[in-house]
Amino acid sequence: MSKIIVQVATSDDQSYADEICELIELSAQQRGTGIARRSPAYIRQKIVEGKAIISLSGKNLVGFCYIEAWSDKQYVANSGLIVKHEFRSTGMAKKIKTKAFEHSLKLFPDAKLFGLTTSLPVMKINSELGYIPVTYGELTKDEKFWDGCKSCVNYEILSSKNKSNCICTAMLHDREKDEKKRWNFMKKSKLYERFMNLKKKRLAKKQIIS
Repeated sequence: MSKIIVQVATSDDQSYADEICELIELSAQQRGTGIARRSPAYIRQKIVEGKAIISLSGKNLVGFCYIEAWSDKQYVANSGLIVKHEFRSTGMAKKIKTKAFEHSLKLFPDAKLFGLTTSLPVMKINSELGYIPVTYGELTKDEKFWDGCKSCVNYEILSSKNKSNCICTAMLHDREKDEKKRWNFMKKSKLYERFMNLKKKRLAKKQIIS
């Protein structure tokens, strides 16, 4: 097997756009929740702009993530994190996410980094990078960002809550937090998993009643 590299995508990597979109779609189906669907043209745009991270084994796609800025570059999100099935549970997601995180800080040094996710492994990675759980009210108000949630199966829940709550957990990176005071996800992961399951049931039940 060829050595796996994780790097900022270059113009030559535009050829992977269709495969990346297919992988994003497959990942969303497997999770049963939303990764915002993007077109190959959108992915190629991110690559050309230098706002994408790609992982390759030789010429084979391993994983991908892209960077989006909102609210006049005040908020930045690392979106569409995907890893091919055969490379999961190898630490590859963390390597891609970390590279995207570091590149985001270079591109947007004054922005707040945030994310929405239902994935416990992604929450763990985020917590290790200094993200903490926050309310939806602390995220960007940019409608274009929230429009990206329309492709999620849970969008009706988000819409019914006036974008104040949903299945996803909101996380925000706090640059001023001391390393020792970071949110320890591992100590709370089992409790948090139970909380997430309860949250899903309650929100789904309220959506059915309404």
